[in-house]
Amino acid sequence: MAAILHWLYLAHATVISYGRPSSDMPFALATLVSIAIVLVAPFMGQLQSYLRRSMSTRAYVLLFGVGVLIAIAAAVVYALARIRDGRRWRLALLGLALVCGGAYMWVNGTPYPEVNAVERVHFVEYGLIAFLFYRAWRPAGDLSMIVLPLLAAFTVGTCDEWLQWFIPVRVGEAHDVFMNLAAIVCGLLFACALQPVTRFAWRPSPASLRRMGIGAALAWLVFATFVSYVHLGYDVVVDSAAVFHSHYTADTLRALQQDRLARWASDPPRTLRRLSREDQYLDEGIWHIRRRNVTEPFEAFNENLILERFFAPVLDIPTYASPAPSRWPPEQRRAVESAIVGAERATLMSQAEPYPIVTWRRDAYWTVVALVAALLFVTPLFALRRENVERRS
Repeated sequence: MAAILHWLYLAHATVISYGRPSSDMPFALATLVSIAIVLVAPFMGQLQSYLRRSMSTRAYVLLFGVGVLIAIAAAVVYALARIRDGRRWRLALLGLALVCGGAYMWVNGTPYPEVNAVERVHFVEYGLIAFLFYRAWRPAGDLSMIVLPLLAAFTVGTCDEWLQWFIPVRVGEAHDVFMNLAAIVCGLLFACALQPVTRFAWRPSPASLRRMGIGAALAWLVFATFVSYVHLGYDVVVDSAAVFHSHYTADTLRALQQDRLARWASDPPRTLRRLSREDQYLDEGIWHIRRRNVTEPFEAFNENLILERFFAPVLDIPTYASPAPSRWPPEQRRAVESAIVGAERATLMSQAEPYPIVTWRRDAYWTVVALVAALLFVTPLFALRRENVERRS
């Protein structure tokens, strides 16, 4: 799957570079750095886990936090040394980048300093990617020098999150892709301040229009495919008691249940292999166990029904998430059922999934995706054709 992601990104980068007026070196550097960041993501998870086990939380936060501050400070000092003409508006752009970055970190801060420290590393990564792609398309001197780096960096972020979705413990979702946009915008503001163009045209050239249309269409298709893997799912009904969202249909869950019962009987997933392919069936079962164990009796009972019906191997066989079997003993099950006797037995809509899973019809989804991609591709061409007609007339 990683290879597919890399080729998708390379195809995207190659096509939107068609007719690019810059030299190959800046574009090659931006592409190589982007691929490296995507490839290294699973290993970074391992490194973070090792460091968190090897040092105190304070030392861990200082390591990443100080590293990020040093990187930002070095970039600002370098920019201040290079900004000699047009100082007012260039310093304004630099200040805006810093303010936006600070606001992003403040608004999206969590109560966990170690999580915040890692997120700030991602912020610097995507600011760097945006800066490198800006350098590659800067010679265009028109709107494409902003739009194309944004599309390229957005595609890198999509591939990064997509790969993380396949790695155990890591989480990849559309929300995080859009979170990267803040870093991308800050990187572009910094790039414009550091390396402005002498002449800028808001109206793109014909070649730039073509590149933006192709780039937008491909970025949209990569993102839509990512969403189809991560966020499209099905409603699964357990009698009339509960409904839950899953990446699988009810029939597929039953087949997976039989498969895991057979395979895990001799080879249970006791060890977490961080560089392996994540078992999404096991992952979904763990979601429901966690939800069952922290909620009130009515919801807990129905979450348990979901587990008994579709995730029996996750209940009965030891896993890396639960070394001991997680099935309720008969007396505990009876006690919870007795606690909800007489309560209104409405159908439970499970809230176990940690990120959104939507149940849109796939044929309708892909029809909309194809129409939007065609519109993004064709609109600049129509604008170019209309401009040529107006010139002739």
